[in-house]
Amino acid sequence: MNVNEHEERQDQSGDDAQVSTGTSPDTGGVPEAAIPELVIISGMSGAGRSTAAKCLEDLGWFVVDNLPPALIPTMVELGARSQGNVARIAVVVDVRGRRFFDNLRESLADLEAKHVTRRIVFLESSDDALVRRFESVRRPHPLQGDGRIVDGIDAERELLRELRGDADLVIDTSSLNVHELRAKMDAQFAGEEEPELRATVMSFGFKYGLPVDADLVADMRFLPNPHWVPELRPFTGLNEEVSAYIFNQPGAKEFLDRYAELLRLVAAGYRREGKRYVTIAIGCTGGKHRSVATSEKLAARLAAEGVETVVVHRDMGRE
Repeated sequence: MNVNEHEERQDQSGDDAQVSTGTSPDTGGVPEAAIPELVIISGMSGAGRSTAAKCLEDLGWFVVDNLPPALIPTMVELGARSQGNVARIAVVVDVRGRRFFDNLRESLADLEAKHVTRRIVFLESSDDALVRRFESVRRPHPLQGDGRIVDGIDAERELLRELRGDADLVIDTSSLNVHELRAKMDAQFAGEEEPELRATVMSFGFKYGLPVDADLVADMRFLPNPHWVPELRPFTGLNEEVSAYIFNQPGAKEFLDRYAELLRLVAAGYRREGKRYVTIAIGCTGGKHRSVATSEKLAARLAAEGVETVVVHRDMGRE
């Protein structure tokens, strides 16, 4: 089952807000408590919003699907009066809200004025993947009207462009199934204590395209390619012989040292700005040797410095 097959059965269900939770908040006559955590889930239709929301619900979050953005501050206020019963709120906001979606910017400003800590998770996917998902469930895109699916996708991308730029976490689900998306959400939200910074170090192959959810991109194609060494070609950057070959090349160790130093500077800035998630993409031609070995080394450096780190090898095995 892909991301969309799970999501589309509930993603086109109308404009009425749907609330799902394992607990019922009691807001009557209760003194105001701590302001709850807030996560706003948005992104492209068919990219997995419902799956991401379900994951948070399973982790104990109070999930509100398709809540008009103008009501988000009210939802947070109710949570603050619930005696701690609603300590974490996740709100799914998408184009099904149509006329309400324009109120999101105003609601975000209201939350900021009230010092509410909020995070935006944006689900992204390629046009090809979205078209396949809509065709597989035989449902129209909510914005396509009398046009094609791609017309609706284009209109939605334009509508969501500014929100995507404000997102704290962008997840590209183009090549993910439901279980892989849930694993990504679990990695970000399952911990009981929120770390200062979480990093995903992702190896990739340039011939398969840049990762759309990358915050930083490094190009390892300045190093000799082990693909052209017959005894190393069958292996990957996870193999010790391949890694040793790469980091014995001129400039490899120096790059790792300098890039790790740069990331320390960037990480400090992210922390000051309240950014908690960063995706660092390391690329080579095919995503098999140089990018994989470098990602492993870099992730080990980050972990040693207290950054909670996940390594993803996006294209390894595709050749």
